[in-house]
Parts: sequence; structure tokens; C-alpha cells
Amino acid sequence: MADFNRVILMGNLTRDPEVRYTKEEMPVVHFTIACNRIYTDRNTGEKKTQVSFIPVVVFGNQARNCSQFLQKGSKVLVEGRIINRNWETSAGEKRSRLEVYARIVQFLSRAPGSDGITYDENVELSEEDIVEEPPEPSENNGDVPF
Repeated sequence: MADFNRVILMGNLTRDPEVRYTKEEMPVVHFTIACNRIYTDRNTGEKKTQVSFIPVVVFGNQARNCSQFLQKGSKVLVEGRIINRNWETSAGEKRSRLEVYARIVQFLSRAPGSDGITYDENVELSEEDIVEEPPEPSENNGDVPF
């Protein structure tokens, strides 16, 4: 049987997107979204909220759009796949991190403090905007690759 790796998340950005570039000058944007789960505690009947903070990576033209139109507090819907990245720091420590490599990022609300422009429509993407296989991370001296 074939494997399947697809995730759909909706949440708010916890900070402004951070844009970087690969050696080939492809834009790569990193941001984290907070996804809330509201549930009722079985013992007390009290409503509780559980928050998950999920790192997202976006490549190519879509990354450029995210860096231009998103900011802390923006609500987004992200469709992509989960990746487990492993690397070694310059001090020789092994690190790993689960991330979502976004295939599609849909802007669901305008950014707080924006000029009144709403971004609640799906941004039209052409085939070249969607990066199926992102480039390999370049070498660096920090804890997190590229």
C-alpha cells in the first residue's frame, strides 16, 4: 500500500514571516502558526484550550507573496506535507525538527494594522508557483539550516 503525507492546518501567524534565499536565489519563507483546540475537560466539565505551534516553510513565488502580504496575527490555511529535518550544529550536536512544507498557503484574513485591503480570497497560483520538491538546505553555521 502507498504512503500518504498531507496535512491541512488553519491558524494565525505567531510572528512576521522570515524570508531567506537559497544559493539559487529562490525565496524561502519561515513562519509559525498557532492552531487552537478547544475541548471540555471530562473530569471538571471546564472548557480548555490547547495550542499547538507549528513551523511552516514556503518556497518560490508563494514565499514571496507570504512575505509581502502576511504578518503576525494573519489567519492562514496551509496545505502541505510534514518533513522531519535532521542536522548537526557547528558544535557537533544533533538536532531535528518537524516542519510543514507548504504546497498552498491561502490567506484567510487581512493582516492586523493593514491598510484595509482584505486577503480573504484564494491567491491564484500558476503551476510554476507550486514547488513540489524544495531545494536541499544549504550549509550554514547556525542551529537551523537555511
